[in-house]
Amino acid sequence: MHRVRPLPNYLVQRYHGWKATGYADNKAWYRRLASDGQHPRAMVIACCDSRVNVISIFGADQGEFFIHRNIANLVPPFQPDGDHHGTSAAVEYAVQVLKVSNLMVLGHSGCGGIQGCIDMCKGHAPELEDKGSFVGRWMDILRPRFESVRDIADDKEQAREMEKQAVVTSLQNLMTFPWIEEKVNAGELTLHGLWNDIGEGSLENYSPESGAFHPV
Repeated sequence: MHRVRPLPNYLVQRYHGWKATGYADNKAWYRRLASDGQHPRAMVIACCDSRVNVISIFGADQGEFFIHRNIANLVPPFQPDGDHHGTSAAVEYAVQVLKVSNLMVLGHSGCGGIQGCIDMCKGHAPELEDKGSFVGRWMDILRPRFESVRDIADDKEQAREMEKQAVVTSLQNLMTFPWIEEKVNAGELTLHGLWNDIGEGSLENYSPESGAFHPV
């Protein structure tokens, strides 16, 4: 561990600034969060993309959202095979332990993971085809969906549709978890599919009735 280094100075300065202002002004609230534990209203499965700020989009407070982030906001299907499943573990904890009542999958525009999947499907990303690529094997979850967007000529529109397919894929895979299906059917848990246009600041909601995304 000798290669581990202290934080960069700019992050240290930002921390001290937050401790002197944001924390100091809300000290009682933070201490209550620490003593009472977490009771989030919802879980959000979002992309790792640094431009997607879940807290800002929804104006959420600390303790309100249980957030899990991964490449392209994907959820794998239920597969209790004994291997490591970080996303599945996060979903299990949120639903079974924290008992969230809402579970949101949030996709976004300009997703690099989605573009990588498209490039793989078109034969333009041999590095992702390598079985040793963690990103490539993760994006295999979405790969079958390329057939639904293959004929879209405009690259930008094709990417956007694939981003939305990622949200739908995750929603469908969530329903393969027995305890999620049970809670959804009992009215104890609601699933939501969302797509955010980063540049426009817009948010769209998936409608299973129409099979399309509509502005919120």
